[in-house]
Formats: sequence, structure tokens, C-alpha cells
Amino acid sequence: MQLEIRPDPAEVGRARRWARSRLAGSGIGDEEPLAETLILLVSELVTNAVVHTGCPAVLRLSLPGGTAEPSTVRLEVADTSDRAPVPRCAGDEATGGRGLALVDGLADRWGWSVEGAGKRIWCELDRCAEPGAAEADHGGAEERRGVEECRGVVPAEPEPAYGGLAYEVV
Repeated sequence: MQLEIRPDPAEVGRARRWARSRLAGSGIGDEEPLAETLILLVSELVTNAVVHTGCPAVLRLSLPGGTAEPSTVRLEVADTSDRAPVPRCAGDEATGGRGLALVDGLADRWGWSVEGAGKRIWCELDRCAEPGAAEADHGGAEERRGVEECRGVVPAEPEPAYGGLAYEVV
């Protein structure tokens, strides 16, 4: 499924609403963390296309078909600009420049490729099976560990510091 995007900042909100409306039919409920992450990624990638290219774009979503089984959700934004996406290092006071860093931090995979005279930026999110009733403690360690294992991340024990400095993955 796809949505054509005009080079207008108001299109970002329309793209979010469109994506949210497609989630219900795919079995991804609004309460799932995956839904919120997907909507944020739609927002970031469509904003980048609208703000940085000034060209029309096409938003594509590939969603699973109504099952809670592990699957992959793919989001793509294609535009006609030949400008490559460039991650920026935004300063503390900057109001922008964090979009690709968010995509990198939230998506399981992402990338871009040349497409015709333009490009396609894509990202994928892995949807894990729903936790069983015994495991679902609404944010507890067991649920987080299950999600991490599904995504292939199995930390031994959380490390509170790196080189003597506390850190947080954002």
C-alpha cells in the first residue's frame, strides 16, 4: 500500500494518520509499542523528504496480514531528489537534525538506494509474537528480555557504565 506525498509540511500529519489507519487491518494495535515506533519513523522519513528535497514523494508500507506471529514491517519513502540522505550531528540547542539518528536507533534495519533519478529510504521493524499472559507484566524485565531476544539482542547483564561514565541508549 502506498500514499503519494506532496512537498508540503502538512503532509507529515496526513502520512501519520494514513499509516495509523493501516495498522488496525494488519493486526497491529495502537497499544503495541511497534505502532508508536512505526508512526514516529513515518513522521521522520516523510519530514526528511518534504523538508530536504522539496519534491513529491511516495510512502509505502508493507504490513503483516493480521497475525501476532513474528513478522517484519517495512516502511519506504521514495522521492525524485538525487540528494543522498546525510546523517547530521545536531547540537543540544538544535531543533532538527536528529531524524536519521532516530531511524538508526529505532529501526532494526535501514538503508537507502538510488531509484531512477531519485532515491528510496527504507527501514524495517521486526514484530515479535505477543507475550503470553504469564509473561506480560506491562513493561517488566521479562517482557523486555523477550523483545530483546526476539530482536536478537541478548545482553548478559545491563552494564551501568562505560569507561566510568553512565550512559543511556536513546
